[in-house]
Amino acid sequence: MTSKKNAAYDPKHPPLTTGEKAKFAWYVGRMAKRGIAGESVYQGDLEKKVDRLLDGARQRAEKNAKKK
Repeated sequence: MTSKKNAAYDPKHPPLTTGEKAKFAWYVGRMAKRGIAGESVYQGDLEKKVDRLLDGARQRAEKNAKKK
């Protein structure tokens, strides 16, 4: 069975570049490590970084969709 990439743009799940995927994995890993430390550990800074990363990917995808 071959998998096809979905050509339709989904704003909730923008396509990520390889670098963005690596950063995303790094941030999620750090968030998990902080989660192990306890529930009272602040993670807002990492959540903001993930949000900014996804926003940038979303903007790039919208820009590329308009070009087509």
